[in-house]
Parts: sequence; C-alpha cells; structure tokens
Amino acid sequence: FGARQAFGDGWRELVTPEGVDLRLRVGTYADRFVALLLDFLILGGGMVALTIVAAIVGAVTRLPWMNMALGVVWLLGVFLLRNFYFMAFEIGPRAATPGKRAMGLRVIAADGGRLTADAVFARNAMREVEVFLPLTFFAARGQGVDAALITLGAIWSGVFVIFPLFNRDRRRLGDLAAGTMVVKAPKRVLQPDLADTERTAARGIDFTHAQLDAYGVKELHVLEDVLRAGDRRTLAEVAARIRVKIGWEGPADLPDRTFLNAYYAGLRGRLENRMLFGRRRRDKFDVS
Repeated sequence: FGARQAFGDGWRELVTPEGVDLRLRVGTYADRFVALLLDFLILGGGMVALTIVAAIVGAVTRLPWMNMALGVVWLLGVFLLRNFYFMAFEIGPRAATPGKRAMGLRVIAADGGRLTADAVFARNAMREVEVFLPLTFFAARGQGVDAALITLGAIWSGVFVIFPLFNRDRRRLGDLAAGTMVVKAPKRVLQPDLADTERTAARGIDFTHAQLDAYGVKELHVLEDVLRAGDRRTLAEVAARIRVKIGWEGPADLPDRTFLNAYYAGLRGRLENRMLFGRRRRDKFDVS
C-alpha cells in the first residue's frame, strides 16, 4: 500500500498501487472500551467455568493427588486464557476478538499491508504493561512508603491507559510497537455474487492464463471492493491500470464495469482452479 492520509474526522485513506482509495474509519474510544469490556467478561466467564469444572472433578474423585493436579491444570488454563485469548482470535481471518466483532472492529496493519503473526503477538504482549499492570497498581493497598510507591506506579502506568487519547489514529502503545491500528469494519448487506453480475454483457470476453496470473488473491479482494463501491472514477482508473498491466488488446469501447466484472470472474476462476492443485497465489508478488 502507498500513502495514508486524513479524510475527515476519524477517517483514513489508504491508496493502493492500483490507485484504489480504501477509506477506513478508525475505531472510536467508546467502541474499543466496550469491546475490551466484553472480552474481559468472556475471559472471566471462561475462568469461572474452569474453576467450577475443577471443583466438581475434585469433589467427585476425592483423591489426594488430584487436588494438586487440578491446581496445575487450573493455573495452566488461566495462563492460556489470559495470554492467548486475544492473539488466537486476532491472528484469524477476521482479525478480531468476539468483543471487537460485536462492536464492528478489526485489527489491520497501519501501513495497509498484511497483518502478520509477529504484529499480533507484539501488540498483545504490550497489553501486560498497558492494562494488567495499571489494574495491579489500582487494586493494591498500602500505608506510608508503600502507599506512595503504589500511587507513583499508578500514575506512571496510567499514562499507558490514556495514551490513545493523544494520537489521531487512537493507537495504543501496543499498536505503535506492532505497526497496527483498530478500524471500524461495519457489517455489509450481502449482495449478488459478483461473478454472476453482468455475465451476459461480459460474455465472449476471454483472458489468457498469463493475463489472469498478473494478480493474486489480495488483488481479487481489492477488485471486489471496487466493484461493490461502484465509484465511476475509481472503476475507470483501476480498469486502465489492469488493461496496461495485462496488455489488453480487446475492444476499446468496452465499458469499464463490464471489463472489470469479466476480469473478476476470470481471475477468481483461475485462482480457484490453482487452489484445487494446492497452489495458492497470495498476491501479484507471489511467484509460487
């Protein structure tokens, strides 16, 4: 992806090499807070369920060594829930925890590239400092010197909590370290399959394998977004770039939308056929 610039309050514009303007809305503070609260409720529910199961198993078995084994299992389960809950969901295709999905949010790479496992790990590793450390200080109690140290620690760690308030992309320290950001991903009404759209008008338009192999899955998704948006200027720019890229020598008067629909159908069919043989082309730079 190329340049990123402001587009109104809370909106950001990502310009792809194909000239496609992808406008994304940064997740609001309220949405992110509610999403985190929902995730914590789910985490809490999981820990409570784990505790109940461990207690029931211990009561039923009544074996001396079982209590110790259940304690180890319980600690391991709590550790996995606390440390891998967020990573397990954000590394998936939706790049969002259940709380984020409920609020229509998702995590993306701030430069518009692919969200990697390393980035997901980095942003969630920082959560210990940004969330759990402040909670520890706020819950601590002490007198005299201990109280002063706890107060200083709470003030120091509180800076991490309010950090998103001081940057326009509302990114926390974990996002800065990982190169990520949280954006609004509103649910869209299902539309007809684009491969079937204007099939009659595009009949007879064929592309060679070399022309279809110019792009991969990533570009297919971008082209789908362009077709669904239906902006005439963007359609014209993208159609012109694809024509040059693939060396199109077909009818010059072919409407841009018809050309793009035909190319979309052809590209998707080509990629699906390749996947049947175990060959997945991630993007135009993938030579596998």
